Amino acid sequence: MEIRPAVLDDAEAAAALYELVEPWLVTSVEQQSSGLAEQGGPRARAMFAASEGDQLVGWSSSALIPGANPASAVLRVLVHPEYRGRGAGTALLERTHEHLKAAGAVSARAFADPASLEWASQWGYRQTRQVHYAGIDPRLAPGLPAVPAGVRLAPLNEVDPRLVYAADEVAQRTKPGDAKIESRPYDDWLAGVWEAPGMVLDLSVAALQDNKVIGFTLGNGNHHKIWSQMTATMPEHQGRGLAKLVKCAALHRAADVGVVGAYTANYDGNEPMLAVNNWLGYRRAATHAVLVCPL
Repeated sequence: MEIRPAVLDDAEAAAALYELVEPWLVTSVEQQSSGLAEQGGPRARAMFAASEGDQLVGWSSSALIPGANPASAVLRVLVHPEYRGRGAGTALLERTHEHLKAAGAVSARAFADPASLEWASQWGYRQTRQVHYAGIDPRLAPGLPAVPAGVRLAPLNEVDPRLVYAADEVAQRTKPGDAKIESRPYDDWLAGVWEAPGMVLDLSVAALQDNKVIGFTLGNGNHHKIWSQMTATMPEHQGRGLAKLVKCAALHRAADVGVVGAYTANYDGNEPMLAVNNWLGYRRAATHAVLVCPL
């Protein structure tokens, strides 16, 4: 078995491995190709492949978390079910750790099946919480709630990105998580979020009031399957039902263009967002342990 840096020609096989092992993590050949082309850079993004002959049997991806202080990283390791127990996961994780240490990360966060806890503990990983993945056919979403007076809804492709950036800066500092997020320069955010391949800005929705974004939901994927990667309400506007409103509106837009699967994830303890997703009709697809270890 060979462990090597991933290359552009691996994109199709990597997307297929994700679809086989964790289908709720929305990705595509185009998104994998983009990530492979952008390896390195300020986030020290890296992918490694485990191959046996012509078969790609394992994959790891990692990057520094934007704005985290001290420097922290996120990683994921996938191994084809038929090739588990042969050392691919161990080799991929160790190679990824070496890369992240060289990039300056002092800790790493991973998401894994709870059955992997004992295996991961060999490297010092400890569970901090759980994350729940859930999905819905957007065509089954409930009717849109009433829009509060003075609030208007708009798809993000019709909103000034600087308004969304200002809201996201607040959201990143206040969201649940294990990494301490401070700030991310606008140009880096624009390239890494707004202009990132696979972002479905036309299927993402903001709630605006007085020319400010007071709530938003942001997704990626394509017009077949999408991932809701961030939903937030500004602290002073919480309790008005805005998260439910923008997520419902986004699902309606997705249904209108033919999307058949929408997925998201929430941490244990984030009861308000879990309640929103339950109301929308999301159904749990998997539960993973959130693991953190020092590097």
